[in-house]
Amino acid sequence: MVALYLAPLYILLNVYLLRWMYLWIGSCHYLFQTMTFRIIFAIIYIFASTSLLSGFLIKKPQFIHRLLKITGNYFLGIFMYTLMVVLMADGIRLILKYILHVAWIQQKYVFTVTGAICAAFLVLLSLYGIFHAKKITVTPYQVTVNKKVPNMNSMKIVLLADTHFGYNAGVIHAREIVRKINKQNPDLVCIAGDIFDNEYDAIMEPTKMEKILKKIKSHYGVYACWGNHDLNEPILAGFTFKQAPEDVKDPRMKKFLENSNIHPLRDESVLIDNRFYVIGRKDASLTEKIGETRKTPEQLISSLDKNKPVFIIDHQPKGLQELADAGADLDLCGHTHDGQLFPGNLTIRTMWENPRGLLQKDSMTNIVTSGAGVWGPAMRIGTDSEICVINVSFK
Repeated sequence: MVALYLAPLYILLNVYLLRWMYLWIGSCHYLFQTMTFRIIFAIIYIFASTSLLSGFLIKKPQFIHRLLKITGNYFLGIFMYTLMVVLMADGIRLILKYILHVAWIQQKYVFTVTGAICAAFLVLLSLYGIFHAKKITVTPYQVTVNKKVPNMNSMKIVLLADTHFGYNAGVIHAREIVRKINKQNPDLVCIAGDIFDNEYDAIMEPTKMEKILKKIKSHYGVYACWGNHDLNEPILAGFTFKQAPEDVKDPRMKKFLENSNIHPLRDESVLIDNRFYVIGRKDASLTEKIGETRKTPEQLISSLDKNKPVFIIDHQPKGLQELADAGADLDLCGHTHDGQLFPGNLTIRTMWENPRGLLQKDSMTNIVTSGAGVWGPAMRIGTDSEICVINVSFK
């Protein structure tokens, strides 16, 4: 319902941007002032700006639905930065004109040049954000667990999260993720949720994707927990619509992971090689949507042999002190995307105790990754797509 209330504001902001685009483009050449050009430009702009809604409403045929969803994801990021730049430029113009009374600000060439600078900046910024999102960096961490493991002084864990396979990430992105992981020669791979992007059918070639993910090489296997987007749920510009629990569950997602040799854990623990435990937690948000509850850290850990290391995979970095008190040694999370887009990478720090990176909670280490994919706008600015390589030493 929130999306419907914000719709009038979204329309007004687009009219505001379209007006300034008309004025600037028209100042560049007289041909851009013709009615024919304005109609064509308006049609293209309306198609892009309404693709979020049309992609939500039009489900068939599938290729039209996909085109609209992809267009909407790209437009969302470009729209956001265009609005920021135009508002800033317009604000400066008003200050110079009405407060400082600068005469030259009203000259046509100043308007044309300023518009050209803004347009060039937005094109470069958008292209950077789109291509930067596809680049996966490797972030290393050193962690010490004060427990002895028989015949093992250390191990290497790769943390992956928030791939959001679907309209923004497909076979090519999956192949690059697998290549980066295998290059690390990990002992264990942990996937901290949001493997999917609210829609299983968004994956264009699921069978091919399964074969690619199946090539992940890990000595002790690949384990995962579910995230808040690992379900089938209608979503419009980031806003979801409540569904019955039975409607959001999609058994194909679990089957996809099983076919990929990925072991999903739902409030379950696994003792691996009689050396360490891996616990995958249910997601706090997902359990509410599907009408379930999740166990407390104490319920998950109390019955385990705490002389052995306990590794937690939990999508959202919540309840860190509770996990530490229960006896967890390493808590691996995602979800935050580190804000994904500036200025979100700054505001995210007010929302989470650990929005990204390493945080020590007593004897427990919490590591949050910014994720290997994107959600919504198909770009990253001010943040990185990453996998985390965690070198764990036992003492």
